[in-house]
Amino acid sequence: MSVSTDLQRSASDPAEVAALAAARARILGRIGAAARRVGREPGEVRLVAVSKTVEASRLRAAVAAGLELLGENRVQEALAKIETVPGAAWHLVGPLQANKARRAVTSFAMIETVDSAALAVRLDRLATELRPDRPLPVLLEVNVDADPAKAGFGTEQLGAALPALLDLPGLDVRGLMTVGRLVAEPEAARPTFVALRRLSEALRGREPRLGPDLSMGMSDDFEVAVEEGATLVRVGRAIFGERPDHRHGPGGHPDHAHGPGTGPVTEPADHR
Repeated sequence: MSVSTDLQRSASDPAEVAALAAARARILGRIGAAARRVGREPGEVRLVAVSKTVEASRLRAAVAAGLELLGENRVQEALAKIETVPGAAWHLVGPLQANKARRAVTSFAMIETVDSAALAVRLDRLATELRPDRPLPVLLEVNVDADPAKAGFGTEQLGAALPALLDLPGLDVRGLMTVGRLVAEPEAARPTFVALRRLSEALRGREPRLGPDLSMGMSDDFEVAVEEGATLVRVGRAIFGERPDHRHGPGGHPDHAHGPGTGPVTEPADHR
């Protein structure tokens, strides 16, 4: 165990650490069972603990409990936490405002929500300037359902843009990301996940430089996503409990709201 982990354990509430370790074990158990159902290895899937609105003290306990990959929806909220929660790797899983891009490039291990060619070009320029020897890991967000309420590349749009995106030297395009449908039953999200997997297979057949990662699945549907090939699942409520701003009705999903009307102006999405 590292010195930093020892310090985190000693500084965290033991009961909180134990509760989060138990939650982590439950989620990993469900991931493992879903993977084995389709002949996959559980280790192929990484758990991103989405920590929107979770205070830094709980996140220090989360890291001590083994939740070392954290996902944040808002750059500004993440920056305050990153400074006080050592030992974690951070993914941006919400929409990225243009005026936050510089800080995002220097703060996150991965940006999962590159939803346009314009954003990719901006990130490439900043990454080339700020981290010239380390291409920035990113995922391309795809609106596979052609849902006007969601952000992301259209499938045909991505196919046309992909060669140029893969040529950007400052980016390491690890794969694709999508947000599942707003559904009451997890099984109803399966067509979205199938579509992203098939799109990835088709694109990688033409462009092997595209990475194999698939970020899909959240608290309500991550097991279905794992069955369909997810390599990253974004889980928040099932680990940390309901958020203070939790609001959704029948068939709604409290974990995401990333659409064309929200992404460029605000940072409201909750991809967990």
